[in-house]
Amino acid sequence: MLSRVADSLYWMSRYVERAEHTTRLLDVNLNLMLDESATSADHRWLRMLHALGKPKSAEWTGDPYALTQSLIFDKGNKASILSYIISARENSRHVREQISTEQWHLLNSLYLKVTRPELPGGSYAESVMAGSEQPTEFLQQVMEGVHQFQGVSDSTMSHGEGWQFIQVGRYIERASATALLLEAYHEDLWSLNEHVAEGTEYLEWMGLLRSATAFEAYCKVYTADLTPDRIFEFLLLDEEFPHSLRFSIDSLQRALEAIDNESGKSRAEPLRRLAGRLQATLSYSSVEEIVSGDVIAYLRGIQIECYAIHEAIYNLYIDYSVQAALAG
Repeated sequence: MLSRVADSLYWMSRYVERAEHTTRLLDVNLNLMLDESATSADHRWLRMLHALGKPKSAEWTGDPYALTQSLIFDKGNKASILSYIISARENSRHVREQISTEQWHLLNSLYLKVTRPELPGGSYAESVMAGSEQPTEFLQQVMEGVHQFQGVSDSTMSHGEGWQFIQVGRYIERASATALLLEAYHEDLWSLNEHVAEGTEYLEWMGLLRSATAFEAYCKVYTADLTPDRIFEFLLLDEEFPHSLRFSIDSLQRALEAIDNESGKSRAEPLRRLAGRLQATLSYSSVEEIVSGDVIAYLRGIQIECYAIHEAIYNLYIDYSVQAALAG
């Protein structure tokens, strides 16, 4: 596969995943506004910005609607949902012949949804009041559009090398985002040990699970008994839940192995070692071992390893030298 094609498919997938993640966090935090004081509001929104990587172009000024507007519609904000969808669409346009017609139509429809002129005009609150939908309704529609795109990608595209690069982009982005989300919640959860949630704390912990679309799936495993260690174990080590770190890294490893088999790269050993080591760490660790140590260092280590895998992917498949290509 041409490196430019692999690059566009990879980033198309990462930008779509980022848009969905940002949408979900905004939706959860807007809903939590119904049960918060001014102090808890500041803390929640700052924590959300932490979970999004503390984007420089989005700052907390005390106005949740101004921040929401920036994170949805601001073209000058590279971390906005609009910017992510524009970037995803642009990458898909570069590989129009490699993706299905259904994929293009859905991504284009999502682009038109977030760029329609009546929403960005004026302040965000005025735009919503002038329209027929609330912010959470709009965010739900964006999430549904992303889910439809991902489902159509799986059902209408041949599961060859191109589709595998889409999986690599999706799951490396998801793994990094989940690790950062857990880091953002560390002070409120794993510093409390076996503390049992009461009152608004239960809503906070439920909010974390909903931020990873995990509340119902968690309850099926542990019932509604929310404890920090169980939440951490589920989002980090569960091998069956699609948004857990372990599931993401397992899926990433399978996609990399499929690309390796398809391309026959003899130089893929460093990438295999990086991904395999991270997979083994999550497969053979216990939550007791992790929480007894430095949880923040552990989560940041995962983010560093994800970035190292990204760099290895680029060096091997996308930004490689002519000499390296001739050497196989």
